[in-house]
Amino acid sequence: MGGTFYDEGELFERYRSAVRPGPWSANFVMEEPALLEALGDVHGLRVLDLGCGDASIGRTLLESGCRSYLGIDASARMVDAARDALLGTAGEARRATIEGFSAPPASFDLVLSRMALHYVADLDAALAACRDCLAPGGRMAFTIVHPVVTSHDALAGGEEQRTSWVVDDYFDEGPREVDWLGERVVWHHRTVEAYVAAFGRAGFRLTALSECAPRPERFGGDDDAELARRRRMPLFLLLAGERI
Repeated sequence: MGGTFYDEGELFERYRSAVRPGPWSANFVMEEPALLEALGDVHGLRVLDLGCGDASIGRTLLESGCRSYLGIDASARMVDAARDALLGTAGEARRATIEGFSAPPASFDLVLSRMALHYVADLDAALAACRDCLAPGGRMAFTIVHPVVTSHDALAGGEEQRTSWVVDDYFDEGPREVDWLGERVVWHHRTVEAYVAAFGRAGFRLTALSECAPRPERFGGDDDAELARRRRMPLFLLLAGERI
């Protein structure tokens, strides 16, 4: 369940292999560039990363001039990897759940979360906690598995390169057990509309919504077939907004 899923057996290594940089990684060619664009200039900002994983983006943000970076993850193995990645920087990683994390008001200027909030059952509470710890004018940006994927166990079957996808029971929100990295895990399915509404209820003004279309420049210009395949299906959803 949640971040502790990655502490089981060989899952951590499978995850690291699946998201390693390169045109074979959907995160690299789709999710990461969309998120970095939404984050914009981070110079001088205090950054909180919920579900930070190995904190690879933390080092990037620190090198881009953010004042501080705190990564939170429930997985002990992820936190160890994050601390290694942040060694020698102003960044910090702590083991904690998204649901249990809180911080004093105005502690941060920017909250981000990459591919983690679909593990959270009570999204309203998590987003409200994010809003409460932001300074006036603070921002939040997060990515999740796209709802057309969480609407069905589309990752089951072991097919290395899918050629078709099934969307089913799209408007029935709630937990879905899916196959991920060869194991079963619970993701919470919500519609795009539901994510937007929850963001607004938490006290954010939506400034960006992206389905993270693949970026041709990240394919190196020599893999048109893979680019065409990635353009067939939205895998990620990004929302960004300002604290009201």
